[in-house]
Amino acid sequence: MSRDHWKFTGAPFDGGLEPATFHAGGPQEEALARLEWLLEERQRFGLVTAAEGCGKSHLAAMAVRRLGGLGAETALLSLRGLAAGDWIELLLERLPLDPLSRAEPLRPWQKLENRLRENTLMERPTLLVFDDIDEAPADALDGIARLVGAAEPRFARTVVVATATQAGLARVPASIRQRASLRIELTVWSEDDVAAFLTQAISRVGGDPAIFPADSAATLARFAGGVPRKVSQLAQLTLAAAAGDGLDRVDAATVERAWRELSLAAAGEIRDAVVPDDAVTESDGDSAPIQPRVRVVRRLWG
Repeated sequence: MSRDHWKFTGAPFDGGLEPATFHAGGPQEEALARLEWLLEERQRFGLVTAAEGCGKSHLAAMAVRRLGGLGAETALLSLRGLAAGDWIELLLERLPLDPLSRAEPLRPWQKLENRLRENTLMERPTLLVFDDIDEAPADALDGIARLVGAAEPRFARTVVVATATQAGLARVPASIRQRASLRIELTVWSEDDVAAFLTQAISRVGGDPAIFPADSAATLARFAGGVPRKVSQLAQLTLAAAAGDGLDRVDAATVERAWRELSLAAAGEIRDAVVPDDAVTESDGDSAPIQPRVRVVRRLWG
């Protein structure tokens, strides 16, 4: 119903990691520029950290695309949920080895070293991006530690980028963390970033960006805390609520109502909270308005 109401050709806020859905806000542009520097200066290792929902996995996918366009051979591997012994085979599958190289009766690590040596001899950089290094099995951490610490010439053109949540960074061994020549913290979006994201996402599916007026976009940014994942979730629910009410524009009250419903769905009923001073409130008859506290919101969103 929501898509028909707004006359969209697709879902603007589906949470996918496709390049078309990537929004390069200020933090993302800064992070990509630093990763380009890492490649250009032949630095061995960069570490990207972010709070949950700030888009580190989407950034990792775009880094592969952006730096691949600069001539690097790239591979992206998420380490979340991998069993011990799986990581290097999966990494090799993502590298463009020829059939003969794949069929050679060599240990996986030797196949990887051979590819890195080949690229080095051809003066072609290799970019290996490991998403969720804080969720990696022990053997993967050992292998990455060797990649970022080895001094052999075969690794001279190899660049490793790893991502981790801020909460999980302590699970990454110090032997890896201390090797990072560049650390990038992916921060939340500003209100301008959120407004630009809403415009881009709605325009991408043929909608009218004016659906979200400036005050509604600012309200959404505040309730979502500028966290990209939360912005997408709240925007999606807000559009559905506005469509259900037959509105042709999203107003701030609808943003707040959608935020409240999303919060309640995530953590049960909340009756004793307080919204930001400038938020819109609604009263239900003689009952007091529901007023979610900002600190509670942060806990709910996890």
